[in-house]
Amino acid sequence: MPASKDQRTAATAATASDDERRAAGMRSANIRDVARRAGVSASTVSRSLRKSSSVAAGTRARVLRAASELAYSLPQAPDRPALVGILARFPAQWFFAEALTGIEQALAASDVRLVLHNVGDPTSRRIFFEHVVPLGQLDALVILSSSFDDRERAALDRLGIPITVIGGHAPGLTRAGIDDQTAAQAATRHLIGLGHRDIGLISFDPDDLVGVETTAARRRGFESALSEAGVPVAAEWVIAAAGSRMAGGVKATEKLLSQPRLPTALFAMSDELAIGALQTLRRAGISVPGQISVVGFDDHEMAEFVNLTTISQPVRLQARTATHLLLERLASGTDDPVNTNLPFRLVVRGTTGPVS
Repeated sequence: MPASKDQRTAATAATASDDERRAAGMRSANIRDVARRAGVSASTVSRSLRKSSSVAAGTRARVLRAASELAYSLPQAPDRPALVGILARFPAQWFFAEALTGIEQALAASDVRLVLHNVGDPTSRRIFFEHVVPLGQLDALVILSSSFDDRERAALDRLGIPITVIGGHAPGLTRAGIDDQTAAQAATRHLIGLGHRDIGLISFDPDDLVGVETTAARRRGFESALSEAGVPVAAEWVIAAAGSRMAGGVKATEKLLSQPRLPTALFAMSDELAIGALQTLRRAGISVPGQISVVGFDDHEMAEFVNLTTISQPVRLQARTATHLLLERLASGTDDPVNTNLPFRLVVRGTTGPVS
């Protein structure tokens, strides 16, 4: 009977050259030495030694045998602190900065080292997936409200390390966040409750794959609230912003003002977009909320100062919750994902009022 693939790989690994064995013996063996000996990838070695359930029993046994022959074990405390990677799209923006603060608060008493990777920049994102991921040096990963294509998600899964997500949507991964769809629905219902039927949307860019899940969820919430009220979505009042910052809100609202007819209310997918919209409307001499009501999303630190009605989400609490879940998984070695939705609330301020 022909040998199986595993049997052929094991035979190849077992007949490693004397030169290779001597070379590994002259220095401390590393994870790549074990991978060569076992005939697997470095990430498979990492997952096998961490007892991940995603590795077949035969493969794990081969890795353990190779590691034993080379006297190799994964570095663990106290040899070195656990290395936790953080993936963020826009580290300087409010949501991400708040989340990073929450992560640091949760890790204040832990022997953990953090390394930040900006996956909003295409070059940095490519470097992470092409150079950082293959090394298999991360002990855990925190993802801040980011989305991944199938190839990137498969690469993350192959790491075989605990991963938690803050905000966003990540089926199969441990997550702490809010229900973005329900929150957007609540914001839109507030406007409908004030008598508005002509309601526009300033959206994140739906073609930005890095944040596609959050954008889609908030769009669904907006549309479902209109649908239940029997209000059609006016395509000309749905404007995709270039970016998610105030400048994006300015540009999107300028585009909206070019329409022959204006809505009486606007829902913006972030407070930064909403603040940009407020500035543009007021510069154009349009009264808020007299002529157009505006609702944002986040409860950014500036929202109170511009008297913005918004959806408040507890970003730091999301971050602390996700990080504690990550620490528990690091300590226990369990892989079972946990999805935690935290409460949000509508904060009514001075930018919304009854339709005139």
